[in-house]
Amino acid sequence: QVQLVESGGGLVQPGGSLRLSCAASGIVFSIYAMGWYRQAPGKQRELVARITSDGSTNYAYSVKGRFTISRDNGKNTVYLQMNSLKPEDTAVYYCNTQRLGSAYWGQGTQVTVSS
Repeated sequence: QVQLVESGGGLVQPGGSLRLSCAASGIVFSIYAMGWYRQAPGKQRELVARITSDGSTNYAYSVKGRFTISRDNGKNTVYLQMNSLKPEDTAVYYCNTQRLGSAYWGQGTQVTVSS
């Protein structure tokens, strides 16, 4: 059974930083691409960043240069380092992977950027 558990969200002031973590179980973590998505109130869920099994990354234009996705295959964990946070980054952040045609999601972690 695939499980993804996010942590690290919280309230931060504009310009601040947070690091999100997503611990995975039930999969051979090292061979799967992992992604971070977010969903703000009243908006569709959108891709924030993705990292492949070989470490290639891609980012949404809105976060490029501010966010960094990384993975630790020894810990079955993917991270999202978020710097220079803006109020528009406020959302629930979800971890994602796909296995055998099925998408798996974590429960989400709330990130609120506000003064």
